[in-house]
Amino acid sequence: AGVVSGFTGITETDVLNTLSKIGKSAWYWLGLAILGILAEAVALYYQHALDEWPCVLCIHVRLWVMALIIVALIVLLLRHLRFMPVAGHLLTIVIAAGLLERSWQLLGTERRFLDGECGFDLGLPAWFTPDQWFPAMFAVETTCGYTPELLFGITMAEALIVASVVFVPLSVAMMVASIARFR
Repeated sequence: AGVVSGFTGITETDVLNTLSKIGKSAWYWLGLAILGILAEAVALYYQHALDEWPCVLCIHVRLWVMALIIVALIVLLLRHLRFMPVAGHLLTIVIAAGLLERSWQLLGTERRFLDGECGFDLGLPAWFTPDQWFPAMFAVETTCGYTPELLFGITMAEALIVASVVFVPLSVAMMVASIARFR
């Protein structure tokens, strides 16, 4: 393996080993679940306490975040199975890509450089109706156009795009390390 940094003597193998250990640890998967739960809690606070109603794109983001929570908890519970961390990392890549796409669409709609999908229909299969199962969390209540400001003038769409841009390469790096050390 090549040297990542000549000064420190850290090799690619060292980096892959470290990432692989992190990706198999309970703390990593628990951390992802907690981050997802916090993101959902913030969204619900804005919706129910501050009357900032969610649009269809917001609900799509919530569904991707819920998928992350579910995957993280399953891998947390079953991480001792050899294939589970690899499967979990593969699914987090899919989730990260989905979050990035929806976040980009949301930001583009907010900034008016994309035409948003802003109806009230979630566009999900007839058998998958989270808006009917959990309307307080997944019901579309307004059309797209803006997202509320969080802190320091940063909107929810801006925060989501930054988080997604970080999450995609992190997920890919964890997957690569997991596959490299799967043997």
